[in-house]
Amino acid sequence: MSYLAKNYNRKKISFKYGRGSYLFSSNGKKYLDFVMGISVNSLGHAHPKLIKTINNQSKKLWHISNAFQIPEGERLAKKLCQKTFADYVMFQNSGAEATEAAIKVARRYFYSIGKPNKNRILCIKNSFHGRTLAAIFASGSKKMTEGFGPKISGFDHFKFGDHKSLKKKINKNTAAIMVEPIMGEGGIKEIPDWCLKELRKLCNKKKILLILDEVQCGISRSGDFFAFEKSKIKPDIVPIAKGIGGGFPIGAVLMNKKVAVGMIPGTHGSTFGGNPLAMAVGNTVMDIVSSKKFLKNVKSLSKYFLLKLNNIKDQYPNIIKEIRGRGFLLGIQLYKDQSKFIKKLMDNRLLTIRAAENVVRILPPLNVKKKELDKALKIINKVCSELK
Repeated sequence: MSYLAKNYNRKKISFKYGRGSYLFSSNGKKYLDFVMGISVNSLGHAHPKLIKTINNQSKKLWHISNAFQIPEGERLAKKLCQKTFADYVMFQNSGAEATEAAIKVARRYFYSIGKPNKNRILCIKNSFHGRTLAAIFASGSKKMTEGFGPKISGFDHFKFGDHKSLKKKINKNTAAIMVEPIMGEGGIKEIPDWCLKELRKLCNKKKILLILDEVQCGISRSGDFFAFEKSKIKPDIVPIAKGIGGGFPIGAVLMNKKVAVGMIPGTHGSTFGGNPLAMAVGNTVMDIVSSKKFLKNVKSLSKYFLLKLNNIKDQYPNIIKEIRGRGFLLGIQLYKDQSKFIKKLMDNRLLTIRAAENVVRILPPLNVKKKELDKALKIINKVCSELK
């Protein structure tokens, strides 16, 4: 028997080790991994530079507490700020912690300027911002919040694409709008560039903050370092996690100078957040995935992959409804339940994961090889042919 709690419906498979884009199961089978820890292992499994970094740092310092200066964290914060809109960074351990901290930053800003009643956050209904108590109520999902009452107040919701509803929901107590530029768990739905631009204008007009949750779509996964960069806007607050650690737990909140004014000593903390071992890994990942050459390759290969996926869709119009996403955050929306499709892909040694709206999520490592994409396309085509 397993002594693990039953909050996960785990597949009957385990893995001994991974190399690059592949996982090797306990019974010796080789799988092409296009889950990558759900957008986490941005450089695949057992990347030699990450192994070297962890080995070197593990012999020096693992953890010392934020009561002291941590040079590795200072370096990573500087790289993130110089690469992005941000002026300051607060390190966390996970995406849920990062979105919670982002909410705190927004509320604390208005408190610090004498407007404590501006504390409500406006989110897309059935979005995903993590699984802490505040984050599940931020999602506006009945399924996620069921059994976890009483309701955490302070969140309002509008339907995806319903701009009239969005504008009507903004009131004197609204502090911020928080959205994912590309919704991951919500079904790989991309907010168009023109919409992000209008959100920025709306926030400026109403004098509220724009929080863009890049926990899943950020850190080069979209082909840009941040997904919102394509729209050429600047948010006020951005929570990140997943890909920045390449498999090691790291989260962070990026913020501009204006909103950072409220975060004085004692307003937020994290025991493990920003520890030297995590920061060393983050620096190595950042150096690799933020380079122009790396991003150019992600855009080129993902464009090729997206084109071929759409070709398969055209070949099987009764099976595939839509191909969604950008970069290597992609989804295949099916007409029929995705469970059988995902199972057949796994039987053919391709690992994928589900998302809302009957979508099969496809998340290769960002350094995936073209021949590995071709192998995945061949498997997807085979499964479609078997189900037609």
